[in-house]
Amino acid sequence: MNNHLGEFAALLTTIFWTITALSFETASRRIGSLNLNLLRLSVATILLAVFSYFHRGLLLPVDASFHNWFWLILSGLVGFVIGDFLLFQSFIMIGARIAMLLMTLAPPAAALASWLILGESMSLMSLGGMLLTIAGIALVIFVRTPDSSKKSKKAKLAHPLKGVILALGAAVGQGVGLVLSKLGMGDYDPFAASQIRVFAGVAGFALVFTFLGKWNGLPGVVKDSKAMKWLIVGSFFGPFLGVSFSLMAVQHTKAGIAQTIMSLVPVLIIPPSLLINKEKPKVREIIGALIAVAGVTVFFL
Repeated sequence: MNNHLGEFAALLTTIFWTITALSFETASRRIGSLNLNLLRLSVATILLAVFSYFHRGLLLPVDASFHNWFWLILSGLVGFVIGDFLLFQSFIMIGARIAMLLMTLAPPAAALASWLILGESMSLMSLGGMLLTIAGIALVIFVRTPDSSKKSKKAKLAHPLKGVILALGAAVGQGVGLVLSKLGMGDYDPFAASQIRVFAGVAGFALVFTFLGKWNGLPGVVKDSKAMKWLIVGSFFGPFLGVSFSLMAVQHTKAGIAQTIMSLVPVLIIPPSLLINKEKPKVREIIGALIAVAGVTVFFL
């Protein structure tokens, strides 16, 4: 099992992120993505500090090097402040299921970033997988409608353009953030590395709140008990367990492979979306999700 520790960690991350996506979709619709991001990272800060104290005997990552701090802070800003804010905003507009499908572009983004930043190889097979993933996504987000003027059919977006762009931006943010995490973490403890990333995320969103003058509305948000319940569930499985296990995954295997396994979320999320949110995915959406994930798995070949 130790030989495949990274792959097992990535598989657990997939399960955690499926739960997180559904939880945060509900919470973000009630309190907004900006409030959600600050509060979830604040909850994660407490969870990680308590875990770190019992796991390592240190409440804070004071044993991290300057190299760890620099790259993990940068990773937290890119992954949390930019990537996750865009992702949760897209949840509001197009829903978690479609947003997480668009997130299958994170592995190509991670592979490209790994090639540019870490010097990891990127084969023609990887490029083919990227094109297959894009084809699967296109099948879901585009539909053909009659064009009366030309007596033919034309392609149009099946979902709001702004939501699609937000999710695509989130995919790039997550992919690049993961590579920066790998660069900054090295052989450092993944849970402590998560602490540093979360600190960066909290600081980043605190600056955004200050700049936009959003602090006065936060007490009212906290009083929404239903939103807070889903926020705590999502925080436990997301920035606490999910992010930490994703760092463990990239620590023990290639970033592209880890991101490949973690891209299974769009497939895993279909059954609970059907049961919990009463969503009924179209056949082309299911086929598109399977094609997109198949394209991502080509990175293994």
